[in-house]
Amino acid sequence: MRILVCCLAFAVAAAAQSPIVLKAARLFDGKADALVSPGLVVVADGKILAVGANAKIPADAQVIDLGDATLLPGFMDAHTHVTSPYNADWNAATVDGLRKTVAEQALDAAEEARKTLIAGFTTIRDVGSSDYLDVGLRNAIRSGKAVGPRMLVSVHAIGSTGGHCDADAGYRAGVFGRETGPEMGVINGAEEARRAVRLNLKYGADVIKTCATGGVLSLADEVDTPQLTQEELNALVDETHALRKKAAAHAHGATGAKRAIRAGIDSIEHGSFLDDEALDMMKAKGTVFVPTLMAGWWLDQMIEKGTYFPPAIVVKARQAIASISQVTQKAIAKGVVIALGTDAGVEPHGLNAKEFELLVKLGMKPVEALRAGTSVDAELFGLSKTLGTLETGKIADVVAVPGDPLKDITVTQKVSFVMKEGIVYKRPGK
Repeated sequence: MRILVCCLAFAVAAAAQSPIVLKAARLFDGKADALVSPGLVVVADGKILAVGANAKIPADAQVIDLGDATLLPGFMDAHTHVTSPYNADWNAATVDGLRKTVAEQALDAAEEARKTLIAGFTTIRDVGSSDYLDVGLRNAIRSGKAVGPRMLVSVHAIGSTGGHCDADAGYRAGVFGRETGPEMGVINGAEEARRAVRLNLKYGADVIKTCATGGVLSLADEVDTPQLTQEELNALVDETHALRKKAAAHAHGATGAKRAIRAGIDSIEHGSFLDDEALDMMKAKGTVFVPTLMAGWWLDQMIEKGTYFPPAIVVKARQAIASISQVTQKAIAKGVVIALGTDAGVEPHGLNAKEFELLVKLGMKPVEALRAGTSVDAELFGLSKTLGTLETGKIADVVAVPGDPLKDITVTQKVSFVMKEGIVYKRPGK
């Protein structure tokens, strides 16, 4: 709580100092193929007034000179579970989920959100929560009661009975004393898919998340099996788009992914076993790929260290880890649109920027990786008119990293300055 109060006080103090001029050796605007030097951004009232070395500096401006650094748009993460605090101990995490009150879980989530913002991520999607923790946290951040990134939330992830999105799957029948249905995101049939979408939006969802295939960390399914019919996915996506929202599909296996792509899904998340046909379909339709490389990278380390996971999950994890790198390399080579997402919660929150490095290791140019976590994500989120690039009139979400990220992409993991909506949350030495 002390950290949160201090952070809030710092943010309020910074907000009172307007306009602000940010100076650095370089600038990446979120869309160009190169950096601009020197970097300069003028901010007032939460918006960007001017960008570029020739920008007029107001006489009463506070100047923040960041030195040998690069200014960039606030980073974005398309796939997080910020309302699911990380716990390396599988059994302890399971017990925590059953024993902790919703209030305590909400406080835990607020701390994870703070870590994410301080790591430079000013906008995220939270794709699957419970007890409306995501809606509550989003609203608390929006109203200034909590510190964290701007959140787009999905309420309940929507999937089939016994599938990856069924929270009761893998437990003894009746242990929770309830029947799962569309109210909890569990559907059977096209009409229930529509009802689940409507319920999620009724209770505050910004984006619809569905599980088109099995998953790695669920107990009752195989990782690549399709879990929704074509008719169910058609109805889900149609209803989502009719209500002017976007839909994301958790999909490891190619068959389920192709059903989602045919239905018009906006993004495929994970995609561990996508085949050439699926990737070609995505390229043709403009479906965005969010490979969440961080999840496999982290699980691989944990398994090698001997961290306990149920044996069935270890088998699935190793299968996915062995395949995702090759799939991502193919997607890059084919020109599939790739957005940055991490699956944070599978790994600790606040490490999100490692995804930039993992994308570059698989063949993305550093500038393409930076766009994936800024302007491409903004387009996927439907926020490109106000966020994702450093341009006059846009919301002042700005981060700085030491040195030149085009020469060393790992500097994105060393964010030294964070501004969200014109408020400074982190600066060098603080």
